[in-house]
Amino acid sequence: MQIEKTKLADCYILKPRVFEDARGYFFESFNRKAFEEHTDMNGAFVQDNQSYSSYGVIRGLHAQAGEHAQAKLVRVLKGEVIDVAVDARRGSPTFGQHVAVRLSAENKLQLYVPRGFLHGFAVVSETAEFFYKCDNFYNSESEEGVLYNDPFLGIDWGVEEGKEVVADKDLALPGFEERMGI
Repeated sequence: MQIEKTKLADCYILKPRVFEDARGYFFESFNRKAFEEHTDMNGAFVQDNQSYSSYGVIRGLHAQAGEHAQAKLVRVLKGEVIDVAVDARRGSPTFGQHVAVRLSAENKLQLYVPRGFLHGFAVVSETAEFFYKCDNFYNSESEEGVLYNDPFLGIDWGVEEGKEVVADKDLALPGFEERMGI
């Protein structure tokens, strides 16, 4: 497995070695020992989640606050998404910056999103099945987020204008500057 740094501190792209033959393919999607050796991050995941969405669905930008903060290892099982991580850790050298990575069933890339980051994705294929591991359990009272199209962040979600499908609760989220008090 290849593990590459992104432009954001502590955020990584994982690229598996894929073994293909006439039967199909095989790859190791996660190896805790290799992950921890290459990243110095904890690879102890406790919860797996999966979602199914249609073109234009944007889920995010979300995070869990305080003691319920979560690191995530995300990937796509079917289809394609633009996956976005935003560094919301005060004092981080990449605070307020984001990275957008195209994840697909075909490229098999994964993105590691550390604790203290906002996370979201947009479906850019007809449909997508999205899977992610979390290193802490979900707690609804610790949910927080930022408006997906906040101009301060300037994220290109890759969805045709007017075709965005966003939950009402996500449309009601504050902007980054308001959420962070800057």
